[in-house]
Amino acid sequence: MPRRRATLDLERFLPYRLSVLSNRISGAIAAVYSERFALGVTEWRVMAVLGRSSGLSASEVARRTAMDKVAVSRAVARLLADGRLLREMHDGDRRRSVLRLSPDGEAIYAQVAPLALAFERQLLDGMDGEERALLFRLLDRLDELELRAESGAKSGTAA
Repeated sequence: MPRRRATLDLERFLPYRLSVLSNRISGAIAAVYSERFALGVTEWRVMAVLGRSSGLSASEVARRTAMDKVAVSRAVARLLADGRLLREMHDGDRRRSVLRLSPDGEAIYAQVAPLALAFERQLLDGMDGEERALLFRLLDRLDELELRAESGAKSGTAA
């Protein structure tokens, strides 16, 4: 007797729903800055992280964004070539470099950040304050549960 194949109801599968929503929102925001500043989503995410926390390594940026290290490395290379980032040695240690926005990168960040915030306000405008607070509490909780599940998966135990 053939074994029944497991199927996913994608419309009710949380990772799929979150991914699709994230891609749509990122794409909509990218439309605001991609043409005007020739930035892709990955480049903007690198700039956004460094705009908030300057002096991080590329690995630290990848960790904070949960993006692939290779994608971050390529974005960093493009941003360096375009003069939007600066790379410096960390405390004179040639083995560790850190990144920060260049003056051009700072100028772009200063223009894009308010546009991104305006888009977020527009997106969340249909929710009242309680709904917004609940959304962010649930996102924080999902983040916590995902980290626990990831840790359990790595150790081979159920979370």
